[in-house]
Amino acid sequence: MSSLKVTNLVKHFGDVRAVDGLSIDVQNGEFFALLGPSASGKTTSFRTICGIETPTSGTIELDGKDMTDAAMRDRDVAMVFQTFALYPHMTIRENLAYPLRQMKLASSEINSRIDETAELLRLSHTLDRKPGTASGGEQQRIAIGRALIRRPHLLLLDEPLTNLDAKLRHDTRAEFKRIHRERKITIVYATPDELEALTMGNRIGVLRDGRIVQTGTPDELYERPDNRYVAGMVGSPQMNLIPAKRGGTENRPTVVTDFGEFHEAPWNSPLADFAIGEELLFGIRPHEIVPKNGAATTAGPTIDCHVHLIEPIGDLVILDLVANGTRLKMVLPEEQAIAYSPGSSLTCGFDLATTHVFAKETGTVIRQPLPEKQKA
Repeated sequence: MSSLKVTNLVKHFGDVRAVDGLSIDVQNGEFFALLGPSASGKTTSFRTICGIETPTSGTIELDGKDMTDAAMRDRDVAMVFQTFALYPHMTIRENLAYPLRQMKLASSEINSRIDETAELLRLSHTLDRKPGTASGGEQQRIAIGRALIRRPHLLLLDEPLTNLDAKLRHDTRAEFKRIHRERKITIVYATPDELEALTMGNRIGVLRDGRIVQTGTPDELYERPDNRYVAGMVGSPQMNLIPAKRGGTENRPTVVTDFGEFHEAPWNSPLADFAIGEELLFGIRPHEIVPKNGAATTAGPTIDCHVHLIEPIGDLVILDLVANGTRLKMVLPEEQAIAYSPGSSLTCGFDLATTHVFAKETGTVIRQPLPEKQKA
């Protein structure tokens, strides 16, 4: 195992800033997810951490030792790329053996590690076949095995499930978690898929334009996003972000939307620093909106809506609602949603304690800071 600390990492390619001040701190044995869309700097960050690319500035520490300028072979970091990158003319056994032969290990040690790795990844029955005869899931496990067989202290996984179908993605996610649990290896996992990040990462760093905009546990990012970007990245369906304005009086601020005016919430006190009439965004998670006549009720404000569209997603249903011209999404269990159809009218409610307010211009959240004892 190895800890990883990256501080203010910058990587330029000419005028392009692929990584722009990246800072992460990954603990020994942690499964850390790096969540960001395409072109947000995930691959370049990984290539710089493992030594393929030279940073423009910043530092990279492994186990507290500065490795910013160290050669790749001295970092003990393995990386699995988005493409499998297997040698098609070699057998699976030879693919696994290749990095060990480069390390000039004895044949007995090579054979022992191949057997151990093949058993771990459930590849023992495939060793004498060529990679081209293996399934997509098996090819992915071979690529992982070629990285693991070196016994690196740090494993970087760069969107490794992109080329797999939905079932294989699900199965391989479980394999990664099992490998992490059994080997206790430090893993940094880059993905554009928020489901992968939320289900796999002990902590998640949300990446935007080559910079981390928030780091936290899945629950922290879901419940307390620091900005509208994280609010939109984490959670499916995405948080409802509704145009609003700062209303009320100087000492009694409110948030005004097309379907209501609200106050007395976690954002109430810091909202006083904003000018009356300033544009905001009012955020409600679809799961936090409930029908007032349903099994779940809330003592908070209510909204009169009608159903515009219904989207079944297995045992859950997304209802696309319209409230005084504003579109909202609500998620209900299938047995509860069956009572509604497009055009149905209903009254919904929500708890103001679960809502969020963002400054429209900067996207920054407006809320009371947590007490120090809750941060620990």
